[in-house]
Amino acid sequence: MIANIARAGLLLAALAVAGCSESSVTDFVPQHANRQLPAKIVAEMKAKGMNKSSPVLARVFKEEGKLEVWKQKTNGRYDIIASYDICKMSGKLGPKFTEGDRQSPEGFYTVRPGQMNPNSSYHLAFNIGYPNAFDRANGRTGSNLMVHGACSSSGCFSMTDAQIEEIYAFARDAFKGGQTEFQVQSYPFRMTPANMARYRNDPNYKFWAMLKEGYDHFEITKSPPKVDVCEKRYVFNQIPEAGGTFNPTGACPAVTQPQALQTAYQAYKSKYDAAFASATGGDIPAPKPTIAGIKEAAIVSDWTKKRARGERVPIEPPSLNQDGTVTVTARMGRIDSAEGRRMAALDAAAEAKKKAAEEKAQAVAAAKAAKLAAQQEVVTATVPQQQPVVTEVPTQAAQVAPVEEAGAATKLKKKLLGLFGS
Repeated sequence: MIANIARAGLLLAALAVAGCSESSVTDFVPQHANRQLPAKIVAEMKAKGMNKSSPVLARVFKEEGKLEVWKQKTNGRYDIIASYDICKMSGKLGPKFTEGDRQSPEGFYTVRPGQMNPNSSYHLAFNIGYPNAFDRANGRTGSNLMVHGACSSSGCFSMTDAQIEEIYAFARDAFKGGQTEFQVQSYPFRMTPANMARYRNDPNYKFWAMLKEGYDHFEITKSPPKVDVCEKRYVFNQIPEAGGTFNPTGACPAVTQPQALQTAYQAYKSKYDAAFASATGGDIPAPKPTIAGIKEAAIVSDWTKKRARGERVPIEPPSLNQDGTVTVTARMGRIDSAEGRRMAALDAAAEAKKKAAEEKAQAVAAAKAAKLAAQQEVVTATVPQQQPVVTEVPTQAAQVAPVEEAGAATKLKKKLLGLFGS
């Protein structure tokens, strides 16, 4: 019964939007866009009671780096049919906030045939539908967020070419079977009690707790939840009363929810709450880095803009720490693009001009110093040298004085002899 209710809700959501024609998926497509699923997967689908063209659902778990494809069985419930390692993904755990923050989105997204791109420059791709109603209501920006091949990413979920061929084939065959849209559920991690306990103090926890309700509904029903937005928040499997509508930024209308689902959810939540309490008191692994809200998103976005302009920037995006400081790597670099090469040429020309100006200034200074030195030499050569003053010692007077003293003594002697006789 729960599965039937969930499927009915999904059908109502599908009827509310205009689907694209199938031609958008098949016209002018390269050969690899029509590649069939491997025989091993086809055999596994058959064993699980799945038709080749039955509806699909994708789930992403960023911390594990996994993308799962789930497919509807003949009993209406979904089961996993394939799991892929994401080849490359930028950013941290946490939602995407703004254009250029390099974050991959988290939330519930819808893919329709018109979002499939068989002629992508990244081998094959489909746009996941970011920003959705929730993102727009909360002022989040960005565009062209894809699941694609080529193993190269700046905010997308990038797979190998072989992987995207299979994922693309799952979606293509489901659209051919009549599915008008499929859901992409993107989570930071599997929302188990242990993982929620690990991140209970994270600034993104409130947002993740909101996503967890949709996660839980899928775990209970094994059917894609009906997703709506009101009061800028997600609501799941809620049916507005007669005349009511969901306004992403307006008040939530009066709603009802199947009693069977409510009962199953409360039982599920009771078990979860007990496991969560137990996990918070135990030894749990340290959490992984997460984005620190719109402030860090803005810092990274500014780095991205500078990088796109070809400016020299740190090799890795800056990171906002819990104390408000920003960590920037010392190694600098420039994007290898036409704009990067243009900026490199401009910087090289400016550096050469600066060096030439410095060399010219050095040459002028050297010439002035040489001229001044030459002038000083000329002045030194024309000024007469002063002769040293020699003071002569009056030796003659010094020599005469003893002679005079000796003569006076002789005269005195003779006088005395004359008085007393010889």
